[in-house]
Order: sequence, then C-alpha cells, then structure tokens
Amino acid sequence: MNATLTGLDRDWLIQQYRANRRRSAEIFSFVTDEAFYTRPIPLRHPFAFYEGHLPAFSFLVLNERALGEAQLDPVLEKLFERGIDPGSVGDARRHERSDWPSRAEIAAFGRACDERVEQAYAHARLDDPSNPRLVRAQSAFTVIEHEQMHHETTMYIVHRLKRALKHYVVQTHRDGTPPVNEFRTVPAGIATLGTNRDEVQFGWDNEFERQTIDVPAFAMQRFPVTNADWLEFVADGGPEPLFWVQRHGNWMLRTTFEELPLQLSWPVYVSHQYARAYAAWRGLRLPTEAEFHRAAYGAPGGFEQAFPWGDAPPAPEHGNFDFQRYDPEPVDAHPAGASAWGIYDLIGNGWEWTDTPFAPLPGFEPMASYPQYSADFFDNRHFVMKGASPVTARGMVRRSFRNWFYDDYQYMFAKFRCVA
Repeated sequence: MNATLTGLDRDWLIQQYRANRRRSAEIFSFVTDEAFYTRPIPLRHPFAFYEGHLPAFSFLVLNERALGEAQLDPVLEKLFERGIDPGSVGDARRHERSDWPSRAEIAAFGRACDERVEQAYAHARLDDPSNPRLVRAQSAFTVIEHEQMHHETTMYIVHRLKRALKHYVVQTHRDGTPPVNEFRTVPAGIATLGTNRDEVQFGWDNEFERQTIDVPAFAMQRFPVTNADWLEFVADGGPEPLFWVQRHGNWMLRTTFEELPLQLSWPVYVSHQYARAYAAWRGLRLPTEAEFHRAAYGAPGGFEQAFPWGDAPPAPEHGNFDFQRYDPEPVDAHPAGASAWGIYDLIGNGWEWTDTPFAPLPGFEPMASYPQYSADFFDNRHFVMKGASPVTARGMVRRSFRNWFYDDYQYMFAKFRCVA
C-alpha cells in the first residue's frame, strides 16, 4: 500500500505499526542487559537510545508535530529525538552521556508513545491537504518506514556486539562453489530514477522527482563480488574486510550470531572505498546509479520493469530480503530474481554500492514530516546504494528507493559488483 495510491487504510496502518513494534522488540531482545548501554559501533549511540528513539520519533512526527497534540514527556522526547551520523569517532564522542534512563523507564515511555500513535491511526485526520505534514498522510507513512529502516541499522549494531552479550538465534547456512563471474552486456537505453509525487502514496524526499537518463551500453558482472573474489585481492595486498577475522591462520566470517569458515560463495561486505579499490585493482569501476537502474530494471524493447524479475510483487524466491534470514547466502541462490539481462542478486543479499554521490533529483523538496532526512547528507561524502539487504523491509524493495552511507563506513550489509 505504501508504494501506490490506493486510499488510506487505517487497519493496515495499525497492523503495520504493530508489526514494526514486534520486530523492534524481537531485535532488542537479542541484547542482554549488560550490553544495553554499550556502543558496539563507536559511531552510533548505545542500544538504549534506539529503543527509546523509535517510539519517540513516531509520536513526535505524527502526534505532536503533525496533529498538534500535547507532549508526553518533554525530557525523554528531547533525549530520543534524533540519532547521529558523525564523520569520525571523535565527532561521535561529543554525543556520549552516562545518564540514560533505565531499560524499564524506556520501555514504559515506549508503551505510552505507542498508545497515542495507535489512537491517532484509528481516529485522527491523517490525510489533510491543508497541512503539509499530512498531505497524502505523509507523517503516518513516515513513521512506518522510519522504524523499518532502524530495524536494519540496529541489526548492524547487533552484528558487532560480542557474542557473549547477545542472545543467540540458530540459523542454517549454505555455501557452494562460487560461480564464474562473467560479464553481461547491457545495451544502451534509458534509466528512470525516482518517481513523481502525484503517482505514489508515499516516498522519501530524495525519491522525487522522476529523472530519465540515457545510458550508453556497458558490461556488468553477472554476480556480486564474492568472498572468494576478495580473497584474491587480499593475497595481493588488498585490505581485510571488517566482516572477516583470522583464527589460527584461517579466515573466518563473522555473521550476526556466530563465526563461520569463510563462505566463499557469499557476497563480500565492504565500504565504498574498499569496493572502489577492488574495482581499480581489477582494471574496472563501480556502476553509476543510472547504470544500476538500467541493469536492474531495463528490458529489451525499451521499456522498464518494476523489479528485476518483472512486475510481480517481491517474494522469497526473488531474493534474500525482508528478514528471511539475518545473513547472506550464495550469490546465485535466486535465479528467479535475475534481471532481463541475466544479472543475478540485484535485490537482496546486501545493498549495492554505486559510484554516484548522494544528491537531490530534479524537483527535490525537503519533506514536511522529516525535513532533515536527506538534505543533511548532500555533502559528496555519502554514496548511493541500491537494492536491499537480508534485513531490508519488503516495502522498501521498490525501484525509486535510494539508500546512502559515508564512503568509508564499513558496518552495513553492502556488497558491490564491477562494470566495464
């Protein structure tokens, strides 16, 4: 519902909000009390902040700012208002504090926020053309997708948490023979980035307005770069990925809940800087955002598809996303998700780096419900990522969605492939 104009469904919004809160509770249940105030990623707040931030943000955006309701707790609302994205550990230290509320106090605050948000979903006027925050129910949908985004970024922090400080989830893993990573030719054609405001129920401000780009022909690797591929780079002096660890002379892969022998057929997760270095080592380069779109959504005959596999809604057979699992799997595991050009794994199994700096599309306007969302990051230091990771919500597996991170940030589930 959140991708197309289908009218406002209050029951859907309530059920989606509750599903998000259940998912959040599940993720925070992985974190022991001993770890609640720790910062496994030094560039991020401790878990305590994020457990309070999610309900606080929802209440602030929908109830207080859009609907004009009275405050719940001014002190906690201010404390949990906004996260951080510092450029260095030194910058992050400025946000350190030792006076976080107790876990029980944060949980009680969250329940109070949830009650007010659900009341608004059930009874308030959510779609009001006279209120910029409520045009097409913008604030109501902002709340939904904001929490889903934090499910993913919180899992990045859970991943970095020491195993002794988190509750274990049993998963099965499969490795295989890494496929030969041949190149596929993508003929010249158009790539459509973004979408138009009047065509969708909701989108983030950086998704607007639609831009059509002529893309010359190029060749793209059929699969993302694997751990096996990167191993060759390391043997020639390349850097060790953050997700790898050496034990007794053997490379191991640090997954969300355990260490495994290096899974050679899985995609390697690295920063944009590392991805660019690998491409240069191969005498290749990273794709632009437009080239990714052309490879993923283009099709013979000059038309474009909603998804690489066509127009069918995203389903498990198409890729590794929407919490089917917490970790990657072989890059050739989902042939049903291949694009019209026979390119695999474009959606799911890890976001894909492009070499395009994160910047506004023509017609960009900061969104009324969250004006800082994109505008604060148009700095030529963040780069566009496309696709989805294993823990990306299904609703964000849409063609216009754009993700971004600092080029040296190594903690996210991000893969890449090269073009020639």
